[in-house]
Amino acid sequence: MTIKIKRATKICLVVVMMTVTLVSLYLNRSHDSEAAEHEDELSYALRAPRDQVFEPVLPDSPVILPRDFAFQNKFQHGWWHFFANVKDRKGNEYGVQWSYFRVASNDSGMSGWLSPQLFISHIVISSKDQVWREQRVARGGIGQAGMTVQPFKLWIDNWYWRSLGKTPFPGLLDVKTDEFAINLKTLTKGPFVIPGDRGYVPKHDLLPIASHNLTSPFLEVRGELKLDNNKVVSVSGQGWMSKEWGSGLLAESQRGWDWFVVHLDNDMTMSLSRSRHDKQLSYSFGTLSSNDGKVERLDDSEIIIEPLNETLLENGKRVPLQWSIKVPKHGIDVTAQALNSDIWLPFIIPYGEGPIKTTGTHQAVGFMQLTGY
Repeated sequence: MTIKIKRATKICLVVVMMTVTLVSLYLNRSHDSEAAEHEDELSYALRAPRDQVFEPVLPDSPVILPRDFAFQNKFQHGWWHFFANVKDRKGNEYGVQWSYFRVASNDSGMSGWLSPQLFISHIVISSKDQVWREQRVARGGIGQAGMTVQPFKLWIDNWYWRSLGKTPFPGLLDVKTDEFAINLKTLTKGPFVIPGDRGYVPKHDLLPIASHNLTSPFLEVRGELKLDNNKVVSVSGQGWMSKEWGSGLLAESQRGWDWFVVHLDNDMTMSLSRSRHDKQLSYSFGTLSSNDGKVERLDDSEIIIEPLNETLLENGKRVPLQWSIKVPKHGIDVTAQALNSDIWLPFIIPYGEGPIKTTGTHQAVGFMQLTGY
């Protein structure tokens, strides 16, 4: 009986601590009631609190590998993304998405049960007709989630990405839920890319908002998906991984962003972002990465990103699922379309994300992420 009481008490403490952390995040919203009407949970979580002093993102702090695969707990946020466009042996297409967030509720730097770190992970599989998704949330400091540098491992409960070296590759993504499971091996087929100015990526030319970034645009993915009724599907395809960290990933007037990753061909991958603001014009920026190590930064004057139509989702949100993307300097003129319209992820940090196909100058695949709608 004593053991059961202790276990129940521990569970209650975990729930209370997680609730306190989430409440503190949500209370950091703007006092401007008119602006707050347009904000959502993503804004509350990714906007830097005014009463906390986190490490600033500065251009004189270059990203260094493999050092910066580790956590940077002095910053408010850390955000890992993994996308994979894969096919089974019959040619059926699937998208696989794994996200791993670290969000600090305050700048105390305390450990154990007093750790301000909250970890959130999302896993999503999508086909043209169906979506499987789940999230996990864990406190930092108590071993439920975390990271080791060598060998590299990110985990939350029984979900993990691991490798045997100091980098994420060759890597294994192993996720098990009650409804589905993922076991994917990923190899690099090209160089790591440090975008922007040595990893310093400003998100607007007039606003003080930036982050540190590193990406792996050329990945080969193979493995198995376990879907309905324990059906095992062998898949293979292309992948992308990125890591972003900073303190405040949204500016005060920013509504959200639209982000597109497109594997233009086996030798070139494009990443484009478009930030939307209440009182300013949208601002676009991006990177063209080639398999021979060439990296070109694209600024707002070189990119045209426009929504073509909006789709009314079941939750009442109107979200653009078809886009025109042009980079005239490089002869890129494509229309991007979501593979599945069930793109919205109703998680603690809600956003839209899913695989896309493009038509036009490049018949390609990739991923789209939409926030702030």
